[in-house]
Amino acid sequence: MRTMLVLALLAFAMPAYAANHAVQIKGMKFNPAKISVAVGDTITFTNADPMTHTATALDGSFDTGHLATGKSAKVKVSGAGAHPFHCAIHSSMKGTVTAK
Repeated sequence: MRTMLVLALLAFAMPAYAANHAVQIKGMKFNPAKISVAVGDTITFTNADPMTHTATALDGSFDTGHLATGKSAKVKVSGAGAHPFHCAIHSSMKGTVTAK
């Protein structure tokens, strides 16, 4: 009985591991354009277009900086809620990260 209680407490005490998600930039679009993640997860943005792009959150919560062709950048999602983002160079490129 005591062993079961200790094991149950350890299971709840184990840290949750953050997940990594991927968004590809191709054809002047983010794919996927809408992504749901957990707070603490990371997103890797990879530019597969022949021109430079960014993934910049409108609320300032993340920014990949300029990504040349073939380059990637990881951002960590630190707050809950919807985080609309766009390419700061090409304003028609838009997406949303929703974190819970």
